[in-house]
Amino acid sequence: MSDLTLMLYDLAAIGVLVFGVYFPRHRKRTMVVAFLTVNIGVLAVADALLASTVSAGLGLGLFGVLSIIRLRSTELEQHEVAYYFGSLALGLLGGLTQTSGWITPALMALIVTALYVGDHPRLLGSYRSQVVTLDRAFVDEGEVQRHLESLLGARVHRVVIRKTDLVRDITTVEAHFQVGAGERRVNTTQGVLR
Repeated sequence: MSDLTLMLYDLAAIGVLVFGVYFPRHRKRTMVVAFLTVNIGVLAVADALLASTVSAGLGLGLFGVLSIIRLRSTELEQHEVAYYFGSLALGLLGGLTQTSGWITPALMALIVTALYVGDHPRLLGSYRSQVVTLDRAFVDEGEVQRHLESLLGARVHRVVIRKTDLVRDITTVEAHFQVGAGERRVNTTQGVLR
């Protein structure tokens, strides 16, 4: 398979991933720019590395360092990290692969499919994770769990106390829960239970 054909497969795959899967679900424009730029950048550099005498291992190591710096400089949600690395992998497949036939396009399709299924709203859609600030100081996780269950009207599976402020009488927790009928809403912008 020619380099141009693989690049076209990559462009089709990243187009489907970004505009067909990610953006319709999350509507976060800034990540669209990041995914497209990472993919095209990796594709271009991987193709250049393949044609040069510099080892591909050195180039991939540089990308690893750059991606770690990028991921640590901004707080990304886990699904955004998955899309980020999916974009990276698509670019590498399009730029470095020397295999012939259907293997590379199949691997690209597998990455897009994995993100489509894994991030589908119907897959475990009733489960939520939320950082919540409560207007009371708690030190016991069991007590926090019972309190959250009564406030949310949901089954709390796990709670982790992140911060307890006894002076201001507040507690910040990470709650993992399953929504049910009659749940109270959590303000996801500020993470404060209303």
